[in-house]
Order: sequence, then C-alpha cells, then structure tokens
Amino acid sequence: MTDRDISIVRELAAQVAEIAALPVQKEKRRLWRKLNRVAAERPMVMIDQVCWNEMNINEELTLRCQNLECQQYERQLRRILYQWHHFPVDMVVEPFIRIPKAITNTGFGIKVQEQIAVTDPTSSVVGHKFINQFETEADLEKIKKPVVTHDEAETRRRLEVAHQLFDGLLNVRAWGMEPYLSLWDPIATWMGVEAALITMADRPDYMHRLLSRMTEGYLSLLDQLEDRGLLCQPQSLIHCTGAWTDEIPAPGYNPEKPRTKDIWMFGLAQMLGTVSPKMFLEFEVAYTSRLCERFGLVYYGCCDPLHDKIDQVRLIPHVRKISMSPWANQERGAEAIGRDFVFSRKPNPAFLAGPSFDEELVRKDLQQTKEICQRYGCSLEFILKDISTVGYQPERLFRWAKIAMEVAEDT
Repeated sequence: MTDRDISIVRELAAQVAEIAALPVQKEKRRLWRKLNRVAAERPMVMIDQVCWNEMNINEELTLRCQNLECQQYERQLRRILYQWHHFPVDMVVEPFIRIPKAITNTGFGIKVQEQIAVTDPTSSVVGHKFINQFETEADLEKIKKPVVTHDEAETRRRLEVAHQLFDGLLNVRAWGMEPYLSLWDPIATWMGVEAALITMADRPDYMHRLLSRMTEGYLSLLDQLEDRGLLCQPQSLIHCTGAWTDEIPAPGYNPEKPRTKDIWMFGLAQMLGTVSPKMFLEFEVAYTSRLCERFGLVYYGCCDPLHDKIDQVRLIPHVRKISMSPWANQERGAEAIGRDFVFSRKPNPAFLAGPSFDEELVRKDLQQTKEICQRYGCSLEFILKDISTVGYQPERLFRWAKIAMEVAEDT
C-alpha cells in the first residue's frame, strides 16, 4: 500500500465515521428494533442490491487507489457515502468496518454447468440456462458434505491491514460467515427450474433423497462454523432488511464464538412459487425447518409469492419477517400475516426500469401497500431490491427514495 492509497481510504473512512456518529443513527436503530418486535411506529424503508454500474455521477464512485485491497475498501466506503447522500431512506451507517475472515467452504462439490447470456457488459445481471446434472441414482452421490477451513494467518494479515487503514476512525471487526442455506436456489442451478419441478411431480422420492443430503450437509456446515468460532456476529442487515433487535444474541453470547441462535438466517424457495401449499409443506417446510430451528430469528421468502402459503410458513421456527414480493396478493398476504409477523414488502423495481419514471405510480403503489397493512394491523417495511437497471438515470432512484420516505412518514 502506498501512502496515497492509505490517505484516500482514511479520508473516506473519516467521512463515514462522522456520519456514523450522528444522533439519527441511534434513532434509526431504535425504529428498526421496534419493527422487528412487530410493533412498528411507522413503515421502515431500505434500498439494497443497487445497479452500481449506472450510478457514477460526478465521479463519486470512481476508484482512485492503486492497491487492490485498498480498492475493495474504497469501493465499500464510496458506496456508503453515495447512498447516504442520495438515497439514505432508513439505512444505518455503522461506526465499524467488517473484515471477512479467510474462510473457505467446499460447498456441496457440484460445479454449475450453464450457458450465460449478457445484455449489458457493465452489469453483473445476466441470463442463465442451466444443465440438469441430477437424473440417476448415482448422481445423488455427487452431493458431498461441505468442509470449512480457516486460514488464520491470512485473517491476521487482513486485520493488520485494516488496523493500519482504520484505527482512530472506524472500529475493526473480524467477521465470520453469514450462512446462506437455501435448498432450492442451488437445485435450480444444478438441474434447471423446469427439470427440478418435473422431478418433484414425477419422482418425489428422488427429490426427497436429494433434499435430505443437502439438509444434512447444511447441518454439518453449521456444526463446523459453531465449533470453530467462524460464524458472524449479530448482523445489521438480513436479506437486505434491518436486523437490529433486542432479542438476539441469546444469553451466554460470546463474541469470540457466536452460535447460530445468536444471529438471523434467511430462508427462501423461490422456484416453488407455483407449487401447491401441500407440496410447499412437503418439499420445503419439512427441510428448512430443521435449519431454521437452530437460529435466533428468521427472515423468510424472497421473490416467491407467499400470500397463499402463510399457514405453512407459520410452521417454520423463529420466523419474524415474511417477504411479500411484487407478485404477491397483498390483501390476502396482509390478512394472513396480521400482527404476527413483519410484512416485508418488495416494491416492484421495474417501476424504475421502463422508458419513463412515473412518480405518481410509485406513490400510489406504496400508499396502497401502507393502507392494506393498516387495515390488518401489519408492521410494514418497504425493501427495494433487485434493481437491475434504472435506465442509466440515477435520479430515478433518488426520487423513489424521497417518495417512499414521504409515504412512510405521513401520519
């Protein structure tokens, strides 16, 4: 690292630290804690998964460091500052920086076979056509139990660099793994969605054996992470939503050795959006419940429409927030959720992607959700995510954020 690189990172870190010290950060955490107790004072708003390739106005995101490690921190800090200045909504700027431990996870041992279609070479959003690798009984043997290793020397090196960059400005936290335990997202990449759904219907026993092997693998992964102190600490975010809560970590928490019951996890079965509640119970709830029961709190769902499956979601242990995607029937979802869970609304990001940006359509959509949730007593959050494009017009996102906060704060 050159003195210039260090100076660039420290200057940005100083700006972040100044923002993190503002009283509004404490107030935002308080509001998130109330929401996560299902006792919201008002709807909360978060924006995540931004098309950063379209956001660089006035060179605010242009990297100036030469060292690759410094560039990673510079990118992170610039994005925090950019979001705070242009679309902060209810984000919280933390007074610390997370330094990922050097953890390697072998996964299930299956390499995805696919064809990729690219429409915008500057975007990470691409199309996938997956090749089915699970057709015979022998194919099930491909699924191996994950093995976790930790390069302690590399972790120490990363921390030494971080202390050099951030001491006196931001606290440095060694950060373990945040488990991603979806059963069906990996299956979609191993088989393709169509082949997986047909196998569920035509060869249910085969799919059960596949799911069982995956579940046992995930449980083994969690055991390894707990035993070796490689789990993350209590999170600020879970699946793009605020995770601040007074309910975790659990009693006996040791920050040097976090347990699954000290943190959130998220579950999802997006490709099962079209299956019946009965099949959802059989092929998802029965398996993901074994994983969720180990955690303190659970965020459930993503793009899948869950309005007709709330009774089944209720059976998953420790669920606190339920996703209501753009394809959900909000009325039925809110009636089923009531005052028991957080109604985690995902406004449609397509509103920002069309030929023009209709501000009144955005306002009407958000207001409709708010009125439905008021009718059924739901604690509500708006989570704008999966923003693939804003048509290279960043101001659309800025305007969406302003409108969302006006709706959320309107009493």
